[in-house]
Amino acid sequence: MTIEHPVSLAPAERAIALLGSELTEKSLRLHLEGLPGVDAVGLEQRAAGLATRSIKTTSKAWALDRIIELIDLTTLEGADTPGKVRSLVAKAMTPDPSDPSTPRVAAVCVYGDKVPDAIAALGAAHGDPDDGLISVAAVATAFPSGRASLRVKLADTADAVAAGADEIDMVIDRGAFLSGRYGQVFEEIVAVKEACRRDDGTYASLKVILETGELNTYDNVRRASWLAILAGGDFIKTSTGKVAPAATLPVTLLMLEVVRDWHRLTGEKVGVKSAGGIRQSKDAIRYLVTVAETVGEEWLQPHLFRFGASSLLNDVLLQRQKMTTGHYSGPDYVTVD
Repeated sequence: MTIEHPVSLAPAERAIALLGSELTEKSLRLHLEGLPGVDAVGLEQRAAGLATRSIKTTSKAWALDRIIELIDLTTLEGADTPGKVRSLVAKAMTPDPSDPSTPRVAAVCVYGDKVPDAIAALGAAHGDPDDGLISVAAVATAFPSGRASLRVKLADTADAVAAGADEIDMVIDRGAFLSGRYGQVFEEIVAVKEACRRDDGTYASLKVILETGELNTYDNVRRASWLAILAGGDFIKTSTGKVAPAATLPVTLLMLEVVRDWHRLTGEKVGVKSAGGIRQSKDAIRYLVTVAETVGEEWLQPHLFRFGASSLLNDVLLQRQKMTTGHYSGPDYVTVD
């Protein structure tokens, strides 16, 4: 079955085209619970195999730069201040002042009320990461718990978009999902997507956080991934970084397989964001390999894959310096976030 002209379809139409019937709680349930079960042993073995791939020196240099270009440099603390956001933006724009060849990150990710601070600090460098500019991503919908009324979630989203956010990272209602209320989760994502509409009719990109550490099973991760895509998510994202476990290689592999299957079915490309717990270059390289082997190297660009991280960038910079100088610099050679 192929859905024609998928980009032009609104979420409800997209879901109807796939389900082949009226969009109801029952039809969603039948589709999601009818998905094949995940072979957990096979998934984990494949992820472990991908993690053993070696990368040669020239490829490693490319991989380190690409990791930087795919990072959403993040600060999501209650103690965030305008000064901390400015420092984060300065690092995003010039990760290594000693090496002007160091690329910029894809985006800075902040709470919605800090969007104006980030945009002001970015100035002319604010825009589309695929054009070499840095996007501003804002978490919304009562992040990280998602425990708020839909009215509050939509206002949270609309405020961030009105402030100039390029991207919105929303959280799904895990309680509703785990209770089997798939229609409610679907409708909330659709409504948040509409709240991402700007005055000029364009939309901020929507990343749907599944919080996989609370979904308990691989089968639930697969169902939630399909549900988020059907409802119009531009990205599916592993986690908030506030719940353990956060991103894992098997979970990311599973989400990439869903994205691959969606692309084969519709021709539409959906992004994946792995967030939380990825702190070392060697681990991030394993994710790059997994992306390339699962959906193809074309996904290794900012509008299709991201790392949500704060400390990862420091390790990548130290690894780059090691390749240039032949020895490791101390941690004081990079700024502390």
